[in-house]
Amino acid sequence: MKNFYSILAMAALLLSCQKASVPSQYSEGNELPTIYPDYVEVTVPVNIAPLTFEWDGTPCTDMVTRFTADDEQLVLGGQKAQPSFDEWRTLAEKAQGKAIGVEVFTQNDGGQWTRHKPFNIYVSPDSIDAWMSYRLIAPSYVAYEELTLNQRCLESYDERVMVDNMLCGVEETGQCVNCHNYQQYNPGRMQFHARQHHGGTIIVYDGKMKKVNMKCDSTISAGVYPAWHPWLPLIVYSTNHTSQTFHTRNLNKIEVFDSASDLILYNVENDEVSNVENDPVEFEVFPAWSPDGRTLYYCSAHFERQDTVSADVEVIRRAKEIKYALYKKSFDPDTRSFGPKELVFPVDSLVAETDSAATLNSSKSVTLPRVSPDGRYLMFTLGNYGVFHIWHREADLYLMDLSTGEVRPMDEINSPDTESYHSWSSNGRWVVFSSRRDDGGYTRPFIAHIDKDGKGSKPFELPQRDPDYHRQFMKSYNIPELMKGPVTISPQEFADELKASDGVPVHFL
Repeated sequence: MKNFYSILAMAALLLSCQKASVPSQYSEGNELPTIYPDYVEVTVPVNIAPLTFEWDGTPCTDMVTRFTADDEQLVLGGQKAQPSFDEWRTLAEKAQGKAIGVEVFTQNDGGQWTRHKPFNIYVSPDSIDAWMSYRLIAPSYVAYEELTLNQRCLESYDERVMVDNMLCGVEETGQCVNCHNYQQYNPGRMQFHARQHHGGTIIVYDGKMKKVNMKCDSTISAGVYPAWHPWLPLIVYSTNHTSQTFHTRNLNKIEVFDSASDLILYNVENDEVSNVENDPVEFEVFPAWSPDGRTLYYCSAHFERQDTVSADVEVIRRAKEIKYALYKKSFDPDTRSFGPKELVFPVDSLVAETDSAATLNSSKSVTLPRVSPDGRYLMFTLGNYGVFHIWHREADLYLMDLSTGEVRPMDEINSPDTESYHSWSSNGRWVVFSSRRDDGGYTRPFIAHIDKDGKGSKPFELPQRDPDYHRQFMKSYNIPELMKGPVTISPQEFADELKASDGVPVHFL
């Protein structure tokens, strides 16, 4: 019976769309329509799923939306504009390299119609990788076991669970999965971590899957934040002693910090591990390779202990002193050896404009470096201090031109709230990033076009079939990573591998 009513509702919706027409009489409004998500004047890939939106302004009794692309016209009725796949694909293909014109008409209580100021949705011929994966987690910190790694087709609304945390256990037998990562956007070469019970690192490499126990006496921890080499079977990890504290009055709510961290190199083929950086007064974290595989970037904070209290307590007390700079090391793919570390971007290198003069701004910390596929740009997150900027409301995205060393804030992408994790598309023309701009509490994926000069377009929120979906969805998207295709291993296969053994031990060189 439930399916019967669903079919009737869908039929009614389709019928209403067929009968929709532009009002014959209306007044002209001077303002752009207020819609959610905000897709006004955004640039989208030609292969993106249909952009749906709903009226979000002063309550109205009805809405009509007209989409126009060359000689193609689509008119939809209802307070949610939801083009079908075929309708959207026709519009996008005709508007490729140009724009889809959008007109929104609303009706007030008195039956009068208003045509709001029209806007464009620009359609770039640059496509985006068809798939994206992310962790879905409730931000309550009491239900973290109910999390999954999901994958979503960006050309449709197809979303699948990739790894289900609760297939391995709950409570005392429970765990946490995180840090999924791929070699060159290849879903057949991936890794992710499991913490606590059944803990270990799952490595998938050309059809073979194994669980690895990367913790040994010579490392701080198992591998944490990963970076695959572009073509060699190598992964650089940070190893971290990570803790967290909670704020009672600060809007940032939580502080995640390291009291120790190093960099290690893991060989996928022979399970060998060696040190990359392990300075005891440096916190090294967030490795990232250049696309030519000859440079490793990473972040590091200098920290010398002063007190006799535990390291965690001292780090908490001095948290705002800890600022990460950007470094790099050369790498020889033939000998698989690293050169000495070089400072790329110090914490005091930004200049802040004040009313009186330009002054040195030393209160910034660099995290999450990612290099564009053409090797020209490096994008990173900048916050006031610390390493875990996903909860820092002041965190923004910055772009470094590696050919000139020039650094600038990406004002065209940033918002008054948090911008943090980011991932380039394989063609370098798009970036997906985490943002809390909607409500300050939940992280959502936003996508922006990046042109050849490093200029970003207005970001747009991940499209959903129902435009109200994210307002009702009470989970955050964590670590959005673009992929060229879906992961084909099932959640049960991943769970079986995690439960099968303690994992293959590594050999420390």
